[in-house]
Amino acid sequence: MPAKLGFAWLCTKLCNAGRNFRIKFRLPRGRDAPNDGVARFRLNTAGFGKNIPREETMTERKDTPVASEKAGASKKSGRRQFLRGAGLAGAAAVATVAMPQVSRAQTVTLKYQSTWPTKDIFHEMASDFATRVNELSGGRLKLDVLAAGSVVPAFGMQDAVHSGVLDAGHGVSAYWYGKHKAFSLFGTVPPFGWDANGVLAWMNYGGGYRLYNELVHDILKLNVVGFMSGPMPAQPLGWFKKEVKTADDLKNLKYRTVGLSADLFKELGAAVTIVAGGEIVPAMDRGLLDAAEFNNPSSDRILGFPDVSKVYMLQSYHQAAEMFEILFNKTKYDAMSAEQKAILKYAAEAASSDMSWKALDRYSKDLAELQTKDKVRVFRTPRAVQQAQLKAWDSVLTAQNQEAFFAKVVKSQMDWVRRTVRYELLNNPSKDLAYNHFFNRKG
Repeated sequence: MPAKLGFAWLCTKLCNAGRNFRIKFRLPRGRDAPNDGVARFRLNTAGFGKNIPREETMTERKDTPVASEKAGASKKSGRRQFLRGAGLAGAAAVATVAMPQVSRAQTVTLKYQSTWPTKDIFHEMASDFATRVNELSGGRLKLDVLAAGSVVPAFGMQDAVHSGVLDAGHGVSAYWYGKHKAFSLFGTVPPFGWDANGVLAWMNYGGGYRLYNELVHDILKLNVVGFMSGPMPAQPLGWFKKEVKTADDLKNLKYRTVGLSADLFKELGAAVTIVAGGEIVPAMDRGLLDAAEFNNPSSDRILGFPDVSKVYMLQSYHQAAEMFEILFNKTKYDAMSAEQKAILKYAAEAASSDMSWKALDRYSKDLAELQTKDKVRVFRTPRAVQQAQLKAWDSVLTAQNQEAFFAKVVKSQMDWVRRTVRYELLNNPSKDLAYNHFFNRKG
């Protein structure tokens, strides 16, 4: 399309589409006026979408030079003359066209690495978020998805996003527990009786994000912006060489976990090692670990846990609730438009819901296949062991609450849970009672 016809062509297309719009010529005066003799004009699209007859689509205001010049002329010939004049003006001068409802932004591509191996369902969920961003933005904002280790190791992701080596990342905040133990309070939270969806509710409506940003920006001065997404079910106690029957069975075990769960198992007498998810099975295979937990039946199965252990203990309070953390480099994020920022926020919320639905489907299927195809023996952690975990949590929280910010976050969480879980306990009927009634489950 020739450049000199561009503006006239656009106006004609809008008219033919039955759009209501105004063309407003602005002739600067005084010291703000350019001395290049160029007439600036603005296209106002505020009326887009209204059903206005075509005869009324070109509204000429009485206070514009265009209207006075065309007084008495027919609408049809007036419109042709106006468009011809606008086209010539566009060819003769540099024009500024403001179109607030029609985005012309170029594609922004972000280097986005997860902390998960390619084959893990968590990496799939990281990709699900990217898909939503790409589609919601119409391709103008694109996340280039990379697996753990593509640019930096899993535990190096936050530093890479902070420095700008990565533009974005997908992981869990408990991975940064070594920088400040309060990070685990935004990931593997204490088991106050809530689930991960309740934690996300606290983040959004109970002051959680305010505290999270205080930690990230005010205390640690990190150049990142984070969104929490994807409520995880309670995580299994893990994979063992033999069934865990008492809390004493955990003593002196070389055991892998992360976050505050590391403090918990130390309190229970285990020898804790912290490694990334993709390193666990090789460490167990070489005898460097006696037992380990990662997260869920789908991840555990695809990462190869059934190859190194046949005892799987479910139900545990060590990580009864967790969610993903999606990070963006703050400098790059701040430079984005309001529209792009909104896309990231709402994509995280949409992916959060989808992740919980997908998890329920896939985890239940993979648990069944662990039992039937992989011949894994599945046990529920004894109640006595769970009670020992809760007592160990008391000790962990007493010790960590000596740090002021940690205590501040815990108080906020407990205030939230005291009210919201009380409501749930009073309101929600027993799942066990209903399930046993309809499916006659025994044991």
